[in-house]
Amino acid sequence: MFSRRMVLVVAVLVLLLLNIAALTVSSSRPDSAGGAAPIALHLTAPFQKGLTASLGWIRSIWYGYFNLVSTAEENEALRREVAQLREQLNGYNELKLLNGRMRGLLSFKEAKARNMVAAMVTGKDASLWYRTLIIDKGTENGVAKGQPVVVPDGIVGQVIEASRRYAKVLLVTDRNSSVDTLVQDTRVRGILKGGGAGECRFAYANRNDTIKPGQRIVSSGLDGVFPKGFFIGTVSEVRKGVSGIFQDVAVAPSVNFETLEEVLVIMSPEAEE
Repeated sequence: MFSRRMVLVVAVLVLLLLNIAALTVSSSRPDSAGGAAPIALHLTAPFQKGLTASLGWIRSIWYGYFNLVSTAEENEALRREVAQLREQLNGYNELKLLNGRMRGLLSFKEAKARNMVAAMVTGKDASLWYRTLIIDKGTENGVAKGQPVVVPDGIVGQVIEASRRYAKVLLVTDRNSSVDTLVQDTRVRGILKGGGAGECRFAYANRNDTIKPGQRIVSSGLDGVFPKGFFIGTVSEVRKGVSGIFQDVAVAPSVNFETLEEVLVIMSPEAEE
């Protein structure tokens, strides 16, 4: 069995041969009005017409194929260009958000009138035992162990290690963290300790002191590390046992540590009077 493609090729070749034969016969006796030339012309003219139409059809398919290839290449180029533009737009959006956050840090720094260094968060330790983060400023920028770290939302923690270009910050939610604090409106004093699970405890609050959910907790400035009056969290729960001299007070930190990207390190850690 012959394939359709082979039959088409053979038909085209036959048409070509007949057309060549007719042209040969007609050109050999151009002055003759009779004889074989008219007959050959009569017989081959339909084939020549079909051949011309076939060649035109093949030519249109050929050009159509190249047009499709060209269109596909143009579409691919446009897709790459759109992807690049989307990437650039995403980069512009990130820069816009970063600019807004940095403006907020600058305004906060100016409002507090303190010597602070802005730093980017480059790493986090979210293990069960420690709550720390790494920042991209170190001793060459004036960062040293014991310095407080803050953001406009409140206290983040304090520097516990510092190398030349990086520093490690212990978060207030870490169990090893403690900050001398006050209930802002009643001035009840306590020690804010890390709860280790994204929360803090307001320890050593006398059971007779009035503490209610929703009250704000601020630094007292008496621990020699954190300046006075910095926001640190809000009372979320108060429980008084049947015995004991202290009440159990849970505090929700004011800082969202999961979305933290930039911080401020206070260069002068002395407490305000």
